[in-house]
Amino acid sequence: MAGNTFGQLFRITTFGESHGGCVGVVIDGCPPGLAISQAEIQTELDRRKPGQSSITSPRAEQDIIYIMSGVSDGVTTGTPILLLAYNKDVKSEDYLNLKDLYRPGHADYTFQMKYGIRDWKGSGRASARETLARVAAGAIAKKYLKEKLNVECISYVEQVGEIKADIDFKSVTSNEVESNIIRCPDQKTAKKMIKLIESVKEEGDSVGGIIRGVIRNLPVGLGEPVFDKLPADLGKAMLSINAVKGFDFGSGFDGVSMRGSTHNDEFYTDKNEKTRTKSNYAGGTLGGISSGGDMYFRVAFKPVSTIMKKQNTVDVKGKKAMLEARGRHDPCVLPRAVPIVDAMSALVIMDHYLRHRAQNQ
Repeated sequence: MAGNTFGQLFRITTFGESHGGCVGVVIDGCPPGLAISQAEIQTELDRRKPGQSSITSPRAEQDIIYIMSGVSDGVTTGTPILLLAYNKDVKSEDYLNLKDLYRPGHADYTFQMKYGIRDWKGSGRASARETLARVAAGAIAKKYLKEKLNVECISYVEQVGEIKADIDFKSVTSNEVESNIIRCPDQKTAKKMIKLIESVKEEGDSVGGIIRGVIRNLPVGLGEPVFDKLPADLGKAMLSINAVKGFDFGSGFDGVSMRGSTHNDEFYTDKNEKTRTKSNYAGGTLGGISSGGDMYFRVAFKPVSTIMKKQNTVDVKGKKAMLEARGRHDPCVLPRAVPIVDAMSALVIMDHYLRHRAQNQ
């Protein structure tokens, strides 16, 4: 299976399955001299782990991360970093009745057709448990970007189902994001979102929504002008996350109803003689290269595929069957997906920063 590696100079390779022995990541290209601790990485993983609230999966994984290489005396050495977490609360028996069935919305059918084999225990590599490794690697990228460049990657839940929050992404803080279990900074709307998810959960169903992301204090010049445009790589990063069905940045699809005279971000020189733009419909990039403005975007997540309602399907022989799912699953992926979006943002920016530095120094 190819496609387990992401990035060029800051390169990660993830491994492991949902019901295997462990999940982990090898990070190649991390600069030496960065102070990093297990606790700092763990903080990010605790935001992603299951069982953290009444609206997430009750699977009781602590997701304790182990730093196996690449860090000495609390500082990165420049050599490959190996991070892994052991799976502790595995219940493969919950999937026995699904072993020969294709689950609607899942990758069972496509994996079987492509590889001639599939891991029916928790979906194997198709499981969102793989994102644990991304968040672990992203914690290191976030630390480097904040410490060296003051770059900040923040995301939050903007919409669940038809319930949408009106939030100014330019000023939202991490503390506001973490102020409730849905990770929506609008407290009043957050309560409505939580109530909806609880209701959907009782029905045995699931619901999707939108996560808004913003990357602040980006230096000018990150990104390549043709195939490796900064927003193109960010889009690939987001679309590689489980359950993601859409991505837009800047004005996005809303920009199609605007006139060029409005959409064009006019330049001016500020009091510090720096070139700025009066608006930011472009979303912090021009020609695929960062312009110094905030890079903001939206990521659309579908409803979780595993639901507790009966569904029609077929088995591996093509015969009609009735699917009755079991197990411990999220009724809405959004609260746990916020740190994943943060991590993928940081990984993209970290990689492009190192590429830019290598080219221009």
